[in-house]
Amino acid sequence: MSGATDLPIKTRELHSNHFDSTVWNDFPFRDDDIVIATYAKAGTTWVQQIVSQLIFKGEPGLEVAEMSPWLDLRVPPSEVKLEALEAQTHRRFIKTHLPVDALVFSPQAKYLYIGRDGRDVVWSFYNHHVNANDEWYKALNETPGLVGPPMGPPKDSIREYYRDWFEQDGFPLWAFWENIRTWWEIRELPNVMLLHFGELKADMPGQIRRIAGFLDIPIDEAKWEDMLRHCSFDYMKANATKSVPLGGAFWDGGAKTFVHKGVNGRWRDTLTDDENLEYEARAATELGEECAQWLRGPR
Repeated sequence: MSGATDLPIKTRELHSNHFDSTVWNDFPFRDDDIVIATYAKAGTTWVQQIVSQLIFKGEPGLEVAEMSPWLDLRVPPSEVKLEALEAQTHRRFIKTHLPVDALVFSPQAKYLYIGRDGRDVVWSFYNHHVNANDEWYKALNETPGLVGPPMGPPKDSIREYYRDWFEQDGFPLWAFWENIRTWWEIRELPNVMLLHFGELKADMPGQIRRIAGFLDIPIDEAKWEDMLRHCSFDYMKANATKSVPLGGAFWDGGAKTFVHKGVNGRWRDTLTDDENLEYEARAATELGEECAQWLRGPR
């Protein structure tokens, strides 16, 4: 990428036990496509649900995970996802966890990026990882095309898990700081909107109206209460098989394990004051103070 308001250019490919960024090279955009992006565990599924409710005017029981695939995930094969997306006739909304410079960026598509404090991300992903079953490991590690080390089971201690993530910049996932930084750098582009998990928690109705305005989707006020109910944590937990990949088949306890707690700050009972100061200092160094303060979210 060059200047902050220039259109991003893809400069690299990312491959790992999760990623195959080359799929974007073959993706034919439509002018009204919506791309929902996060590092991971920052409210992706929630925003997918919100966008589905805006597009389909509060309709219940939508198969959101099927409608809105994680395009750069290695499984299923890229041709399966591309064919399914090409067949869609509604306005498409696609999920990614890539940094901006590993994407093909469309000037016409709309991009929603959701941020969340890295410590909250780790606590959420630990639940995701510790409850993953053998089918999850097989899908990631035995599908042809694996690049890099296979995915292994997590450590028993959440503090040790966090220390590995912090000291190895995102381990066992992918680099954290660059993901945040690349999206923050393009926040002024007219087709990019930054959201924050904490702001969604604090004022979901206001944030949904903000998203609707950005996406140029008029809200059907007669369906507004239905939309809010369908975007609530309780509804999503009760109907998790609709919004979680493969209906939650990769996790012990199923889809309700994936849609876990939806809360922030659980790390406060585990990390020491020194560890929290260390995190805050690293965030300011990696991101700059303005971005680091945004990432912390509302207090």
